[in-house]
Amino acid sequence: MALDRFARRFLDLAAAGARNRKSAPTVAEMRRGIEALAAFAGPPPARQGDARDFVLPGKAINIRIYSPFGAGSAPLPGLIYFHGGGWLSGGIGSHEAISRALAEAGRCRILSVDYRLAPEHRFPAALEDCRDAVAIVAAQAAEFGLDPKRIGVAGDSAGANLAVVVCQWARRSGPRIALQALLCPVMDALGRTQSRQALGVGHFLEERTLIAYWEHYRIAGLDPDDPRVSPLRAGDFRDLPPALIHTAEYDPLCDEGALYAVELARAGIKVRHCQHPGMIHHFYGLGGAIPYAATALAAIGAEIREAFA
Repeated sequence: MALDRFARRFLDLAAAGARNRKSAPTVAEMRRGIEALAAFAGPPPARQGDARDFVLPGKAINIRIYSPFGAGSAPLPGLIYFHGGGWLSGGIGSHEAISRALAEAGRCRILSVDYRLAPEHRFPAALEDCRDAVAIVAAQAAEFGLDPKRIGVAGDSAGANLAVVVCQWARRSGPRIALQALLCPVMDALGRTQSRQALGVGHFLEERTLIAYWEHYRIAGLDPDDPRVSPLRAGDFRDLPPALIHTAEYDPLCDEGALYAVELARAGIKVRHCQHPGMIHHFYGLGGAIPYAATALAAIGAEIREAFA
């Protein structure tokens, strides 16, 4: 399918702002960039529930819990959400619109995690924070208004990478995870796929930026094939949670999400993969520029409701 006309307009706007750039942006510029994207998120849901901030007990990890409108205090399903941003940018605020939309559409609580960022805190700091968040929330589900049997993980881009690695950890030594919901996931640190080669220039998420993310996140001696950074290289995909995987046709990462869906299906894991035609990376967070984002988030929410039913 052709590139969505609204996505094309957004790409033209982004290209105009980066026309004179000769190299990958600095960390500070990347952080300002992802915060600026929040302005394109579009209007909030017509109805929205409350949002409460917590510091996880025993850890200096901030989370924000988004509840659907009218939820009250009854136990609900919950998704522990890890934001995207290349492991070095983004936060609870930059992904608030996505979190609120998923809470409403999915009729579940979204627990957004403010994990540590590179390069100040390189691998495995972010992963440790995400694992700790899942372990604490699962152990104290009632205190967070959650049904302990219906707690999943979710994330977008690099946050989806963290979610998958947490699932691979949890099947061995962590709590039971009921669902993994992944939006445009990074599944291979170096992304040796056709889509990375074909779409790595001019489609919003640039190959040089992906390489910069990796260089800021990695530590000396870390193998890019290590499953803790490239979960697609794990080799064993048995006993993982059911998965909802959403990719975008014009996203350099689209092949990685599709390959993960294939590996899960081969391992006997229930998986649903949707590639959104004509869309670009992070389209789901650009509802103010790309109207289809609202349709996609509603569909993702319906899948979440069904998975938790």
